[in-house]
This record gives sequence, C-alpha cells and structure tokens, in this order.
Amino acid sequence: MNQCYGCNTCESADKPLQAFISTLPMETSHHRVEKQSTKCGFGLQGVCCRLCANGPCRITPKSPRGICGANADTIVARNFLRAVASGSGCYIHVVENTALNLKNTARTRGELKGMESLEHLAQLFGIEEPDVYQKAEKVADAVLADLYKPEYMEMELTEKVAYAPRVKRWKELGIMPGGAKSEVFKGVVKCSTNLNSDPLDMLVDCLRLGISTGIYGLTLTNLLNDVLLGQPKLRLAPVGLRVIDPDYINIMITGHQHTIFADLQEKLISPEAVAKARAAGAKGFKLVGCTCVGQDLQLRGALYTEVFDGHAGNNYTSEAVLATGAIDAVLSEFNCTLPGIEPICDELKIKQICLDDVAKKSNAELMKYDFDHREEQSEKIIDKVVSAYQERRGIVPLNLFPEHGNDNTLTGVSEGSLKGFLGGNWKPLIDLIVSGDIKGIAGIVGCSNLTAGGHDVLTVELTRELISKDILVLTAGCSSGGIENCGLMTPEAAEFAGPKLRAVCKTLGIPPVLNFGPCLAIGRLEIVATELAADLGVDLPKLPLVLSAAQWLEEQALADGCFGLALGLPLHLGLPPFVTGSSVAVKVLTEGMKSLTGGQVIINSDAKESADILEKIILEKRTGLNI
Repeated sequence: MNQCYGCNTCESADKPLQAFISTLPMETSHHRVEKQSTKCGFGLQGVCCRLCANGPCRITPKSPRGICGANADTIVARNFLRAVASGSGCYIHVVENTALNLKNTARTRGELKGMESLEHLAQLFGIEEPDVYQKAEKVADAVLADLYKPEYMEMELTEKVAYAPRVKRWKELGIMPGGAKSEVFKGVVKCSTNLNSDPLDMLVDCLRLGISTGIYGLTLTNLLNDVLLGQPKLRLAPVGLRVIDPDYINIMITGHQHTIFADLQEKLISPEAVAKARAAGAKGFKLVGCTCVGQDLQLRGALYTEVFDGHAGNNYTSEAVLATGAIDAVLSEFNCTLPGIEPICDELKIKQICLDDVAKKSNAELMKYDFDHREEQSEKIIDKVVSAYQERRGIVPLNLFPEHGNDNTLTGVSEGSLKGFLGGNWKPLIDLIVSGDIKGIAGIVGCSNLTAGGHDVLTVELTRELISKDILVLTAGCSSGGIENCGLMTPEAAEFAGPKLRAVCKTLGIPPVLNFGPCLAIGRLEIVATELAADLGVDLPKLPLVLSAAQWLEEQALADGCFGLALGLPLHLGLPPFVTGSSVAVKVLTEGMKSLTGGQVIINSDAKESADILEKIILEKRTGLNI
C-alpha cells in the first residue's frame, strides 16, 4: 500500500479534502470509483433476475421475458420491493434496539435526560403514569408491541403519531401498515420466486413499508433517543478533520444507534478512565463523529462537550479521517461503516470493535452490546483502546489536516430547538414564507455517494442553487456532513443566499442551511412539516416543501423515499433507482403517485436544472395557497 494513488481520485465538492486524499499512500473508495466506472446496463435498469437457478435472466427487447415468464415490470417491481423491504428492516432494527434500551434503562431506573420528550410521547400514546420510570417503560412497550404485531394487525401508534389528513388518505388507499417487522417479512416473501407478478401490488407494498419506516424507524427513533440522551440544543461547533486532537486517545464512531454508546460516553470522562489515558501518555479520551451516529452525537453535542471532539465527516470521508493517523480505535454498530476502512485500520494499527453483529467487520473484534453487562463492556473497551493507543502512537506517523472544515457550523437543530429559537411556535417561519422572504423549504436528505458527479458534488451544488433562489434548506443524513464541511452551515454562508433569504439569515444570525443531523432526522423534518401544515390547516402535499435525496446510496434511502412519497411530497433524485427497465414502475413513481398520495419522483443529475424544477413546484404550491 505504499504506491502513489494520487491522480485517480474522484471529484469532491470539498476541494481541500480531495487534495488531502490525493496525497495519501493508500487506496480509498475515492480511488476505486474509476475502476468501477463500467456499470452493468441490466442492473442499472433493474431487469436482471437471479432469484432461481434458471437465471440470471436479463430482459431485452429480443428476450422480453425470463425463462419463468416474468417480464420487465414484474422483475423490476420485485427487485425494488426487495430493496425497500431490506432498507425498512434496517431502520426497524434500529428503533427496536432503541426501544429496548429505553425499556431496560427505565427498568433499572437509570438516567433519562429528556423528560420533555418523555412527556410528549406519553401524551401522544395516551399513557398516564405518575412514576417517570414506569411511564418510560410503558412508552417503550407500546413501540415494541406495535413492531411485533402480525402483518394483518394494524399498528396502533401510526394513527397517534402521523398527521391526521395523511392517515385519512392512507386508509382510503388501504396502505396502513401492520406490524413493522412482519411487513418486512411479507415484503421479502412477496418478491420471492414465482409468487407475486403484479407490479402495482408490489409498488403499493413499498408505500406501506415507507410509512412504517418513517413513523417508527425515523420519527419514533428520534424521540426515543431524546428521552435517553437529551434534547438537542443550538450551538456553533467545529466540523471537519480539524476536530481531531492528537493529544487525546481518539475513538471514531460509525453507525446509527447512539443509545448503544450511552454508557461508554459517560465512562470515558470518568476519573478512572482519564487516569488510564494519562498513564498511557494522553490527556484523556475523545469521540470523533463520523457517519450518522456522529451526526446524532453532534446534534446533542452541547450535552457532551467533555467527550465529543466534533463531527469529522460522512461515510466517504471516513477513510480520510483514519488516514490522519490520530484515530486509535473504530467503534461501529451499523451501516455506513465502509469495508474499505479495514485495510487502512490494519496498516495503521487501529483497533476495530463492533457492537452489533449485524455490522460485524471481517477483521474487527465483536463485542455485542449487552445492556445488563454494559458497564463491564465499557471498561473492557476502554482497556482495549488504551492498549491500542500504546501500541501504535509514536510508531504510526501523524498526517493531520487541522485546516480542514470550520469552527462555527450551526448544530443542534431539531423541531424543538428550532421552534424554541423562533419563540415557541412556527408563526415567525410561516409569516416569512407567506411574505415571500422565504420562498419555500427544501429538505436535502439522505446519503453521500461518489457517482452522482463525485463526492457530495451534486448535493452541495444543488444546495447552493436552492438557497440562491431564497429557498431555505433543511438537511438530514450523510449529505449534511459534506454540506457542513463545505461551509454552508455557518452564519457567514448567508452571503450565498438570495437577497430575501440573505436578509432573513443576517437578521436572525443563522445560516441558510439548517442541519437536523443523521438520516434518522428525516423523521424530525416530517414533524416540522406536519406542524406547519397543521398551523396552516392544510394537508402536506399543499405545502411549498420539496425533498431531494440527490446522492442517495443505500436501500435504506429507498425506504426513506417511499415514506416521502407516502407523505405526498415531491422527491428529487440525482440518480434513478434501478427501475428504469419497467415502464409501469417509472409511470407510477413519476406520474401515477400524484393521484395516489400527491407525491412524485423527479430524476435529474444537473444541479441547476433540478433547482429550477424544484423552485417551479414550490411556486405552484404557493399559488395553490394564494400566497
């Protein structure tokens, strides 16, 4: 791994990061893009089927059916449903673990840091209980009971949490979900060999999965996290590779399950742990944020200033974070943990520990999180990380990049902290939208990938285009990491906004792009949208609100997208999902969805053209509201 890879890196919106990666004496995902530039045309269209031993069958004009007789529409819809079910399963895994951690914390009368969020959930669920721990346990039990219902039994909390006009429409369409885990199971069964061949039926199932994903895997995960970990608070904080302090023992965290780190976070700043670090020659321990769990920790960073260094970057920045040489261990517990970090960790003697066996890396030690033994596990992790620090520091050269990123990104934005900033209600934001000072709102959400123009390129360029049109941007997901490292979440970024939005931002002292945190925070954006709609007395599709997952990457993003469509929102994608081989799937997603839920999919890989399309939709929505 000592050869030069420099000239073959992909483009990045973050030019300083691109230059840094080009100097690395090791291969990263940014180098492998070119080697994988030739794509399978059948795979891109979704018309390759490998479900049985007759295949793989590939659909072409000359061979319009597979050996079994399945046509392109069946194969595409089946592949799409399988992907959405898989993505939904990932989120349901996260909310299940989070609810279990809340239940166990309540059972053992542990610390609950978000009492306001607990009260909010108890009110939503209709739970009356004077003892806060029993109340928390009943909240957790209510979520778990819904997750474990069979597919034919409608989940009870959907109607209590979701926006009433949307629930009414979902009932009319017959897409209210049953038990979330059973919906995933049924989705997988339905798209198996020689079963369902009705593409419309399978696409409707995708909407049902989208609802359970959004209400449970996104919205409720955030609120449960708030109870355990504390509610977000607005603050200015550093981001980028500059957050890495080589004087500390640094642990990079990756994944989506913040509650799994809760005990360790506290232990790392205990006098005993600090003494171990100092005995090894360090000042103490620091957690370095990366991927979505890093975004979630950043969201609550005001509560964890002693242990949290800051958020360094998204999934495709993680290799560069490790290449600084100042990371001593990687703790992972879910996806967005790239397999490509493994050889880098080996070369730089970085300890890898996985806390959930669904995310087991090939050369990492598995220490599956066990609530009842969490304190013992935290102590073992601390000792292993100290040992790794002693073995590698002074041997592995440092390659720091303290100039990367910035020191004043606005973080801690949530539906609660933003409403509090506005005076406790949404009227100031609604007034700005009605007056036209803010033309509308765009949610830029989802992943980062390396193929839609390069690393964060389309995401950042689209964001710049939208704010220049006086459209306020709210973000959630790995896309947030690229946007913040490029400086668009600092108050100074107001200069990039259109004249009206610029004036608003300068008056309020805020950036034109507000970071709600991890991809899970798409659920927070849904809360903002529903509360705005409720204040205006309209259903969600009437809002001047658009979504873009410009650089979506994983199957989870497809489940997120189905939630957005079920909400009735326009959804822009820079790259099409693998459905273009089916005229039925394309027509349903881009046109037919409008009459079903009000949503639609828009595919465009050009930032300016996409911004123009989204602006036009916002203007149409404004006209519909007579503003």
